[in-house]
Amino acid sequence: MIAVLGETTGSIALQNLWEQMKSDPEGRQVLQERPRIRLSTLDVVGLRGLPDGTFGREYIRFLDNNRVSPDTRMPARFIDDEDLAYVIQRYREVHDLLHTLLGMPTNMLGEVVVKWFEAVQTGLPMCILGAVFGPLRLNTRKWHLLSAELIPWAVKSGQSATCILNFYYEKRWEQTVESLRREIGILPPPGIQV
Repeated sequence: MIAVLGETTGSIALQNLWEQMKSDPEGRQVLQERPRIRLSTLDVVGLRGLPDGTFGREYIRFLDNNRVSPDTRMPARFIDDEDLAYVIQRYREVHDLLHTLLGMPTNMLGEVVVKWFEAVQTGLPMCILGAVFGPLRLNTRKWHLLSAELIPWAVKSGQSATCILNFYYEKRWEQTVESLRREIGILPPPGIQV
C-alpha cells in the first residue's frame, strides 16, 4: 500500500526529480542506462571482498546485518510515464544505499530518520507522511533522541546534499563511504546509538 501511495501521490515530485537528474551529467547517464540494483546485478562476492569502509563492502554488510534484499522493492505499476516510473523505481532501489550512507539501521527509529532525509531530498508525499507519522510509534526516549538530534541532522543533511538520484552508485562501490558522503553533501552521522 505504501508503494501504491507513493506512485499515486508523487507525480509532481517525480517530475521534479526527473528534471534534476536530466540536468546533471551523472543523473542523465543513470536515466539513459537505467541501471537496476538487484541481487542479479550485484557482484555480491566481489563486494564482500572489498576493503572495510568502501561503499560496496558497507552496503553488503548492511544487507547481511539487517537480513534485507534489494529484490524486495516493488516495480512501479501505477505510473504510465516510463521515465517517471524509472525515477520511482530508482528511488526505491536507492533506499537501502541511503541507509548505508546515513549510517541508519532498519529499526523504526532508523527508518524514520531516513524518511526525514528522503522527504527533504525528494518531496515525495509518502516520505513526508512517513517522516511525520512514523515517530508516533516511538517510545519517549527515542522520540526525544529523534527530535533533539536526529531530525535536525537529517533535515540539514537533506538540504545540503546533491540530489541523491544523480549518483551512479553502481560505479562507486570502491569509493569510501566517507568520501561519497562528502561528495554528495551528507553530513557525518551523529555519534549516537540508534
